[in-house]
This record gives sequence, structure tokens and C-alpha cells, in this order.
Amino acid sequence: MHRQLPTRQRIRKALIIITFLSFPITMNFFSPYVIVDASSQGIVNGSLVMFGLMFCASLFLGRAWCGWVCPAGGMQEIVEPVNNQPVNAKKIDWIKWSIWIPWVSLLVGLVIRAGGYHSVDLLLDTQNGISVAGSLERPIFIAYIIYYLVIALFLGLAIFAGRRAGCHTICWMAPFMILGRWLRNRFAWPSLRLVANSAECADCKKCATGCPMSLDVNAIVQIENMERAECILCGTCVDNCSKQAIRYAFSAGK
Repeated sequence: MHRQLPTRQRIRKALIIITFLSFPITMNFFSPYVIVDASSQGIVNGSLVMFGLMFCASLFLGRAWCGWVCPAGGMQEIVEPVNNQPVNAKKIDWIKWSIWIPWVSLLVGLVIRAGGYHSVDLLLDTQNGISVAGSLERPIFIAYIIYYLVIALFLGLAIFAGRRAGCHTICWMAPFMILGRWLRNRFAWPSLRLVANSAECADCKKCATGCPMSLDVNAIVQIENMERAECILCGTCVDNCSKQAIRYAFSAGK
């Protein structure tokens, strides 16, 4: 008989799948293209605000966004039964930075060229707030091409490379939260994090085999330092540990 997921993980999975299903509406609020279009015109758009909120939230919640409500995360977790193999994160985590740094540099250059931000349009390139409905400047078929391209990229990577491979390689949102998390740790203010007690660990390694971000959680528990840039605070390791060697905490410690 197949074992039911723990209640917290069932709730998390439901939330992250719902956000994926709402992606036709919300896509432009996470779009790396629309923010480029907006920046070239000096417009504060929805994705600029969203990325700013992600950064601010990470100061106190780490990367909980990625684990609980990211639509790209929902896409990838849906196809876990197709390929549930861990990825070699150490070899591919750098890829997203090679995308993010030039992209952010481009945004800064465009804003400077536009003379700074001078107007606000949170629904830029949408029609009645629906991202795939298109706009006067962008026909609906173009919006759908972009929509399916994004889905194909994240799903394709997860299917062929392994668990949440898109989070490690092409995600343009993760660096905002990784930087916020780094800043939080530098100033050591209280925030949501995981803590471990190695004395309680039974060394079953269920925490590592179940981690959607392919982290060697068991090894991390042994040194009692759960702080890792790629941890998305999904709580899978917490809920898979029968000895309660890992738990959530809101503290300033690592």
C-alpha cells in the first residue's frame, strides 16, 4: 500500500501545484522579458515589484518561496515520478548566475539609459491582468509561445536532468533570494531556518534521498549547520525524519 505524504507536505504540494495552474494569469509577474521591456521605458512593472518582494521576504523567510509557492517549482514537482534522480548541484548551480548577472546588468543599463524609473504600470503587457491574453504591443499567440517555452524549459530539465534541475540552472528568481539570505546571515538577524540535532539522527538518510534540491541533508545534519544556499525550506527532510533530528526554527543562529 502506498504511504500517504505527511500532512504538511500534502499542503505544500497542493499550494505549489495551484500556483503552477495559475501561471497563465501570473506569468508576467515573474517574467524576465517583461521587466526588460519595462526598464527600457523607465516603467516600474509587476515583475520588478515581485522580484523586490522576493528579495525582501528572503531576509526573514529564506527561500521558502521556492519551496511553497513558486509556479516553476510546481511544474517540476509534478514530473518527479518521471525522473526523481538527484542532480549534481555542485556542477550546475553556477549556470543560473551566468544568466542572472548579465541579465541584471542589462536591466541596470536600460534603466540608466531611460533616465531612471518615472512611471508605474504593474499590468504591463497584459490584458485585464491575464498574462497570456496578450496586449496591444504583444499579440496573444506570442504570449502563448512564451508561456509554453517557459514550461518546456523547466519541465524538460526536470524530466531529463533530474529533480528541480531548472532551479539549479535557469531560474532567474533564485539569485534574488540567495543574495537576501546571504545578507540575512551576514547581519545575523532572526529568520526562518532549519536546525538539526545530530545526536537524534538515526543515519537512515531519508532526509537526503527525499530532498527535492538534491542536497546531502544527512551530511549537513552531522555538522549541525543546515544553512545552504540551495535549501528551499520545503520541510521534506523535517517531515521524513522519524527521530525529529531536523526542525524549523525562527532564530538568528545557523
